Amino acid sequence: MDVWSSLMDGFATALTPMNFLYAVIGVILGTAVGVLPGLGPAMTVALLLPVTYALEPTSAFIMFAGIYYGGMYGGSTTSILLNTPGESSSVVTAIEGNKMAKAGRAAQALATAAIGSFVAGTIGTTLLAVCAPIVVKFAVSLGSPSYFAIMMLALLAVTAVLGSSRLRGFASLGLGLAIGLVGLDSVTGQRRLTFGQPLLSDGLDIVVVAVAIFAVGEALWVAAHLRRTPLHIIPVGRPWMGKQDWKRSWKPWLRGTAFGFPFGALPAGGAEIPTFLSYVTEKRLSKHPEEFGKGAIEGVAGPEAANNAAAAGTLTPMLALGLPTNATAAVMLAAFTSYGIQPGPQLFTSEGPLVWALIASLFIGNLLLLIINLPLAPVWAKLLQLPRPYLYAGILFFATLGAYSVNLQAFDLVILLVLGALGFMMRRFGLPVLPLILGVILGPRLEGQLRKTLQLSAGDPAGLWSEPIAVVIYIIIGIILLWPLLFKLFRRNRAAAAPAGPQLKSGSSAPNEAGGSVSHASHRASGGDGGDGDGDG
Repeated sequence: MDVWSSLMDGFATALTPMNFLYAVIGVILGTAVGVLPGLGPAMTVALLLPVTYALEPTSAFIMFAGIYYGGMYGGSTTSILLNTPGESSSVVTAIEGNKMAKAGRAAQALATAAIGSFVAGTIGTTLLAVCAPIVVKFAVSLGSPSYFAIMMLALLAVTAVLGSSRLRGFASLGLGLAIGLVGLDSVTGQRRLTFGQPLLSDGLDIVVVAVAIFAVGEALWVAAHLRRTPLHIIPVGRPWMGKQDWKRSWKPWLRGTAFGFPFGALPAGGAEIPTFLSYVTEKRLSKHPEEFGKGAIEGVAGPEAANNAAAAGTLTPMLALGLPTNATAAVMLAAFTSYGIQPGPQLFTSEGPLVWALIASLFIGNLLLLIINLPLAPVWAKLLQLPRPYLYAGILFFATLGAYSVNLQAFDLVILLVLGALGFMMRRFGLPVLPLILGVILGPRLEGQLRKTLQLSAGDPAGLWSEPIAVVIYIIIGIILLWPLLFKLFRRNRAAAAPAGPQLKSGSSAPNEAGGSVSHASHRASGGDGGDGDGDG
């Protein structure tokens, strides 16, 4: 009951006229920027983060919630109308959504995406309100060794599942941890990686880092690959759904939500896996499987619901533990730290009114998205006609303005340019950017928990696994790190055993030749898979 009374207090705060106005502005801004081609929710949030600086924290985060959900919604519009996903989690939506649009059903695709986002967002935010306090109660009982282990798990798990190879993921994480070390040592007061520059003594502002890596790096990368041919935008009327569309969409919305929230809340979660699982599930359960690949509405409804439920799920570990599990949550964590607020188990106690107002504003922003964006879909489609050079010139301008507004120092612009070039080079060489951001944010906190743990154990490394939960987490980390190697060895052993099939077959009698042939075929299949596994690794 305490959860619901706190949530009602949050609604009372979020529904004051000024805060409600900020929610409306956030939704419109988030959608307007998120709908532009090539911009995902993470870049939208990073770009608009400095806009909230002039506001007091509660109003800022209410506006931020609108930007967050607006950016998520805008990505689906771009995927459907342009077949240009703003981020990897929108790729599955584009598969069927763009086919529907080309078949003259863009209105229905946008409608099922919008309503599915509303349904999943509402259920996901309800689960966030219920689950986050439970996670907090559990987290308060943990000591420094367990916190250190949990942070290690978050860093390694997210890094291990991103990018084209683990090596690139860990290289990106190493860059992030190095950037996080810049500044004064919290214990000795010695300067680290400041290169004699006094302005680096306070460390690099996480907002400048986020804007540089996401906004500037992405803008430079896309500008380097601008297409000379104009974008072909599919015209769209006012989104609507017929009776048959509703009948085929409501179950995928619920199933997508069930997939999305748990994966979003996991340290190695994110929206890529649940959106894909949702798509595969709908393809198997659909009464119209022949439409998949040609524009099946279930292929839009399910993945889009999973995407938005995962977005709500990512806020659970971020608010309760201070652990971001995707790029957008990492930028939101940067917003908290920029206000001097430390997300974690004590957040609900120290900043209770702000947290519950933020959660309540997620419900409000979700409803506003549906009310505002269904009628405005044709307007957002016209935004897509903006010439790409103008678009990215504008992004660089606002990124520069935002970075300068953080500390009003020209030196931050140098940092912005250097880190923006780093973000560009990371994209050039296939390094994922999320591990870098996580390393910058969690690195100093990881170091703090490590020092506390070693102080409590008088420098004995055994203190790191002195709590049962820490031991369990280290076992999970070991499995994550060793599983690909074990899996590859298993595949290789099966592949090595494959030649045994033909030898048996050549010396067998006629009745056994069929069995030998089947056995050989199965070995050959496993050998082929083993080759693929080696290539992926």
